[in-house]
Amino acid sequence: MQTDKPDNFDEMRMPDGTVREAYRDYKAWLDEQDAALMRRKGVEAETLFRRTGITFNVYGEDDAEERLIPFDMVPRIISAGEWRRLSRGIEQRVRALNAFMHDLYHRQEIIRSGRLPERLFRHNDAWLPQMVGFTPPGGVYTHIVGIDLVRTGPDEFMVLEDNARTPSGVSYMLENRETMMAMFPELFARVKVRPVSNYPRRLASSLAACAPDGAGPQPTIAVLTPGIYNSAYFEHAFLADQMGAELVEGSDLRVVDGRVQMRTTAGFRPIDVLYRRVDDDYLDPLTFNPDSVLGIPGIMDVYRAGRITIANAPGTGVADDKAIYSFMPEIVEFYTGEKPLLPNVDTWRCADPDSLKYVLDNLEELVVKEVHGSGGYGMLIGPTSSKKEIREFRKKLEARPENYIAQPTLALSTCPVLTKAGLAPRHVDLRPFVLCSPEGVEITPGGLTRVAMKKGSLVVNSSQGGGTKDSWVLDD
Repeated sequence: MQTDKPDNFDEMRMPDGTVREAYRDYKAWLDEQDAALMRRKGVEAETLFRRTGITFNVYGEDDAEERLIPFDMVPRIISAGEWRRLSRGIEQRVRALNAFMHDLYHRQEIIRSGRLPERLFRHNDAWLPQMVGFTPPGGVYTHIVGIDLVRTGPDEFMVLEDNARTPSGVSYMLENRETMMAMFPELFARVKVRPVSNYPRRLASSLAACAPDGAGPQPTIAVLTPGIYNSAYFEHAFLADQMGAELVEGSDLRVVDGRVQMRTTAGFRPIDVLYRRVDDDYLDPLTFNPDSVLGIPGIMDVYRAGRITIANAPGTGVADDKAIYSFMPEIVEFYTGEKPLLPNVDTWRCADPDSLKYVLDNLEELVVKEVHGSGGYGMLIGPTSSKKEIREFRKKLEARPENYIAQPTLALSTCPVLTKAGLAPRHVDLRPFVLCSPEGVEITPGGLTRVAMKKGSLVVNSSQGGGTKDSWVLDD
């Protein structure tokens, strides 16, 4: 199959065109496959995803449009050695994030030391005064974490974002693998890949380990969803089913006798652990947004009384803030006493006058993001933006500089995708999923690889036209 020549670090091929060791067995298999067969398999995968209901909603001005996330059949492959190095860095960062959350809601030693400016959370909507002085059951704030990684060279992985509030995408990781195994069972007999199918079982076990005192040997776990119209509803239902947990909406729950309980055919039944996929502001109308119909009135009182675990803990969204992200090297070193094993991307904080001047002078070359932004929205990619777009974004930046950070336009690594013309390089990132409990930190081998399906595009978000790949970590 013909391969386009990539401009960036290509994860499959070396500069001289030879195949990298991690991909050799796979590429040998691929070369044996008929091109027409592979195209038919692509259609088969799309049909399977649509039949299963693996779609997401893209919200426009008037209503929501349901879309299928493009799936590419060429896996993203990571060697066992690379994964060991990544795992050490991910675990270090996640432990630091959890320690940071505890400190931020207690003594705030990192503020007192001068390592982190107080302004970053004093006027931060994600910081919840209701959590001050309270420690969640088991001392865990970040039960499920997604760490977004990008690669720029052979041993050059960097953290692009931290997702400590409600990281999504794990259902696509699982379905991608199941689809690949169903379509190409002989491939997995030839290439030894570490499994990911035990994630739901490990998630249930990790959440159960975080249950409050008095929950009993088999805690009741439920997944709280905003409902069928939410863009990630498929994932909520999928995880509840795979864990053997209850899928509930706010209207199914109420506080009875000092416990959060769910309605059943046999009356109300207490819940011990609530894996919520509802934002903080909508979680409890008595504490946060009084107009919310998605949450449970009084749940925060039950939570602070230590009678339910909420995963992830309310207030963890502070760690998703991109201004906080820019201080993660200091945060990691402060709480672990070690230099970060995984570096950040260089970041300019636009709240700083000197940084703002540099960013305004170089908008055409930078990526500028809202500190609370997500999903690829509210950002400027200078090199691919028109003069008009840059001019309009400049006005936003000058009006609210504290609302933005800027980063260089990275030469992201590429992985091949299967096109009608053959293999072609496309930019990728990686979101490994991490489970935290009092029993330790578990990192699922691989994660969700998101791929920019458009040639030359750096935006991998599904809401912006990106797709996904199966992520393989090779066995030793």
